[in-house]
Amino acid sequence: MDKKITVSMLLDFYGQLLSEKQLEIMNYYYNEDLSLREIADLVGITRQGVYDTIKRSDMFLEELEQKLGLYRKWKSMERDLENIETMLKTATQSKPDFLYECCDNAVKMIEDIKNKF
Repeated sequence: MDKKITVSMLLDFYGQLLSEKQLEIMNYYYNEDLSLREIADLVGITRQGVYDTIKRSDMFLEELEQKLGLYRKWKSMERDLENIETMLKTATQSKPDFLYECCDNAVKMIEDIKNKF
């Protein structure tokens, strides 16, 4: 299941770099959860052709992520923002000095996030 989610996210980041046919097949497989046979019938190629297209496209998406790291950076940014949110929620329930410290840390974390992109 985790691989399907990851590939689906990679499609969001890099899918437009695939051919129309590759993107269509990948969307059917990863986002609509169709079987190889169902996809083959829809796009008019063999089941083996669908399988080969998925494997080649998977490798291409993984290579792009290795080189560009957009998904990895996005996940890191998402974690950082969740940390900021947690810290600020905690700070609002604490003493004023702690609130100022949290706000300073939040500003630094936001700057770090901006520098990642």
